[in-house]
Amino acid sequence: MKRISAMRPGTSGGAPPGQASRGWTLGLTSLAYFMCALDGLVVVTALPAIGRNLHASASLLQWTVNGYGIPWAAGMITAAAVADLIGRKKMFLIGLVIFSAASAACAVAPNMTILITARAFQGAGASIILPISLTILVGVFPKEKRSTVVGIWGGIGGLAIAGGPLVGGALTQSLNWHWVFWLNVPIGVVVAVLARFRLVETRGPGRRLDLPGVALTISGAAITIWALVQSGPDGWGSPQVIGGLLIGCSLIAGFIVWESRAPEPMIPLRMFRSTVFSAANLTSFMMAAALLAAGVYVSQYFQFVRGDSPLVAGAAFLPMMAMPLLITPLSGVVADRIGQRPLIVGGAIIETIGLVWFADTAGVATAYSALVLPLALAGLGFSMALMTTPAAALSAAPLADLGRASGVNQTLTRFGGAFGVAIATSVFAANGHLGAPASAITGIRPAMLAAGLFAAVGAISGLAVTRPRQQPAPKPAVPEPVPSDA
Repeated sequence: MKRISAMRPGTSGGAPPGQASRGWTLGLTSLAYFMCALDGLVVVTALPAIGRNLHASASLLQWTVNGYGIPWAAGMITAAAVADLIGRKKMFLIGLVIFSAASAACAVAPNMTILITARAFQGAGASIILPISLTILVGVFPKEKRSTVVGIWGGIGGLAIAGGPLVGGALTQSLNWHWVFWLNVPIGVVVAVLARFRLVETRGPGRRLDLPGVALTISGAAITIWALVQSGPDGWGSPQVIGGLLIGCSLIAGFIVWESRAPEPMIPLRMFRSTVFSAANLTSFMMAAALLAAGVYVSQYFQFVRGDSPLVAGAAFLPMMAMPLLITPLSGVVADRIGQRPLIVGGAIIETIGLVWFADTAGVATAYSALVLPLALAGLGFSMALMTTPAAALSAAPLADLGRASGVNQTLTRFGGAFGVAIATSVFAANGHLGAPASAITGIRPAMLAAGLFAAVGAISGLAVTRPRQQPAPKPAVPEPVPSDA
């Protein structure tokens, strides 16, 4: 495989550059992303079996999902900053060890308390793995190839998104729910061992950790996402949701103020002076909001309106969820040739059309064949846009800031997903309920329209993602004529 020199941006001293294989880097970081993405969805179809076995209520079972997602979102910026300080490869290995050990703990959990605690540690491991895997990946490829490699990375993650519910249902039915968690242990171990020998160590420019920034970003992100999650069961008017949003947003605002004054900030705010960086991150936020909101309510439609089992429901929306596996790698190649904006804007528009079409078509007695095309369009659209935006954001960041830029992008993506589900849940609750198919569809349709609106906003913000200007090559120096004595 082709090998390249991987420089250590921001470090001092005369350390010689390491040698990193592009092929191994792409393969290992993609497998790590696959593992994290799979565990976010594979548990969904196992929840009824977990509830029966561990005698858990529905409200407690939701924390099997949220206990993973909240630490995942809250820790990414901090993980990226620590990795810049102590080494990205070292931090990546730490994340893999935490994730694999926590997966084994989930598999043997005898009660819900231990299961939820282990899921939180899984989420913490994922918060390390995901942004750093992306940083390591783009750091060994030139800018003109980043959309392609991020597309491949995203396509392998798309396999986990598409197959997660199916794999979870198949393992639960054929073996038991414990195997949903055992599945990732060998993957994590193999990736960690190979990464130890095949990845090169790089660092960012920081010399010390911004501890006030760590405290503010973790607490602010965790409390805000918790409040968004709780807005579904408790309602937006509940004191805990209002209080959580006020406290969380205040802490995030305090983080921004602190970062503008900190001598070595976790997030250099100068990155947001770039219109492309800011627009790409806003688009990531909105596209994740659309995807997660649509995923939840397409699944609800097949199970509560059509009466399908979780496994059948997972298979039913494969036209949508399998698209990242097929389209995302191609989108990256095309983006490197024609630019990222056409893929981002065009994909967001196609997703909007698919989601609105689904909302207009879906009914209690609608034939499945009538839903295949709108689902496929929605999947095609987000496959074009969602994985092109990280490449756009990172390409707009200086090389020394890649780690922190990745942490920002992935954190906002997770925030977007929580935001989208929270808003769509409120829209659903205002219009319908799950008591009967007819009442469920009256809530699902406007919830899907809300998801379409998120995608439309993503299309608008994507218009600002322009190609970086090429700096003119310096002209060769022309020697001045020597005056003659004549």
